[in-house]
Amino acid sequence: MSKQDSKSGINFDGLTVLLYLALVAIGLFNIFAAVYKPEVHQNIFSFSLESTKQLTFFGLAVVLIVIIMVVDMRVYEAFAYPIYVLMISALVLVLLVGSTINGSKSWFMVGGIGLQPAEFAKFATALALAKFLQAPRSQNLGFFGRITWFFSEQIFGLSRIGLGIPRKVLEKLDTYIIAGIIIAMPALLIIIQGDTGSAMVFGAFAFVLYREKIIPHWMLLGGFSIAILFFLTLILGVRDLMIGILSLTAVGLLVFRVLRSRVIILISTALIAGYIFSINYIVYDVLKNYQRERIMLLVKPIKDKKGQAWNLVQSKIAIGSGGFAGKGYLQGTQTKLGYVPEQSTDFIFCTIGEEHGWIGSFVIISLYLILLARIIIIAERQKDTFVRVYGYSVASIIFFHFAVNIGMTIGLFPVVGIPLPLVSKGGSSLWSFSILLFILLKLDAHRKQVLARQ
Repeated sequence: MSKQDSKSGINFDGLTVLLYLALVAIGLFNIFAAVYKPEVHQNIFSFSLESTKQLTFFGLAVVLIVIIMVVDMRVYEAFAYPIYVLMISALVLVLLVGSTINGSKSWFMVGGIGLQPAEFAKFATALALAKFLQAPRSQNLGFFGRITWFFSEQIFGLSRIGLGIPRKVLEKLDTYIIAGIIIAMPALLIIIQGDTGSAMVFGAFAFVLYREKIIPHWMLLGGFSIAILFFLTLILGVRDLMIGILSLTAVGLLVFRVLRSRVIILISTALIAGYIFSINYIVYDVLKNYQRERIMLLVKPIKDKKGQAWNLVQSKIAIGSGGFAGKGYLQGTQTKLGYVPEQSTDFIFCTIGEEHGWIGSFVIISLYLILLARIIIIAERQKDTFVRVYGYSVASIIFFHFAVNIGMTIGLFPVVGIPLPLVSKGGSSLWSFSILLFILLKLDAHRKQVLARQ
């Protein structure tokens, strides 16, 4: 599906463009369906409709795509850091002069159109991380590695009790910390804005670091384990879970007789216990009421169906009522009667499930999976580290949005404000995903030129 020009060495990936257009088209038709009122004669091209506004946003997205394709590919690499700094500045500025929408002070209002810097920070972070990881890694201890070695070995003497930090870890410590800062800085600013959902997306960059062998598999599994332990604590309670953890510790101490293993088990148990006891504090004293209720919906059903449970209950009803083939386009009763809030944005998948049923849901999920597979193929065929890292960043961000958005509509994930990529209504979301994807296609289209420069 790719188009190749033998003279210029350009290899443009047409399949990815077709998938992009298909998802945008699905979004436009379903946004129209989400706001359609059968008692009112409505033209799909009426500028009073949200779908027409989205079509206008798409027209502007095409302009952005043309600019991306015209700009020299080396600009994205050369200006990766300045773009990142610009987006960080925008995140700070929106805290000072931004508008508050849905409890989140994260919008600039320009001519009646809301621009959300948090959306554009994703591609900026992807560029900056790719630029940083492109640089060759030194085998010598960096600043953070030397400081850590000094305190762990010379001050605390951890090596004498079998807990010395391996040199390979110390050599990578600067990479861990700097990459972590690049990812965490925009996420923290977005959390301060009150948009926890958008901040969570930056956790997807862990997959990129894993692919580049920056973080080992045990660290990635550790992150999943922490999340699982969080929900187990809420489900079982602190007392029951601690009994189980202490029982496993006792068995571990009996099985492993080597001093090193015993010390590690004891320290691990202490850390886990501290984490478990901190969960109640985090949930009940740190999180806001609506955030706590959204999390508790997953572990302890709330009887009050008119509270935070309303969105989830109505979402499940809408999707389930679609059955196998759906009720038909513009025939969704849950959609038409407005039972599901944010029907054209965060809960757009409900419209698809109700009106097109299992078949429609399967089609759109398949399109996303094919798109993700294609992006990974594009990333893997790169010889340049910058493009490969950026490609995996694109895949990780889209996967996180896709999985969490659909997961929250069917009750597998807390309800957070994360749009379905290219389908949900919103100019900032559509533009940011368009920029994210087409920068990758631009870099991939010239990979032969990259090889020629190496």
